[in-house]
Amino acid sequence: MPPRVATVDVLLDQQQMTVDDLSEQANMPLDRAEAIALGRWTPAPAERQRIAAAFGVKIEDVSWGHTMDPRNVRYRQFGLQEEI
Repeated sequence: MPPRVATVDVLLDQQQMTVDDLSEQANMPLDRAEAIALGRWTPAPAERQRIAAAFGVKIEDVSWGHTMDPRNVRYRQFGLQEEI
């Protein structure tokens, strides 16, 4: 069975780390660490190495990429278009 892959927010929860901890340990700005944890930003390869090292896992054990629901983004940009 292949190893289980987790997102950054899941790893934060599993390891009882805060975004502040991640920012400090991965040597990156807090707003970038927060965006990555929320799934709004896909980290660069060098950032991925530092994040994986902060968690003590391999890069392959982390699911990288956007996880935020784009529907929420559209709502914030344009408002609710339909009558409820």
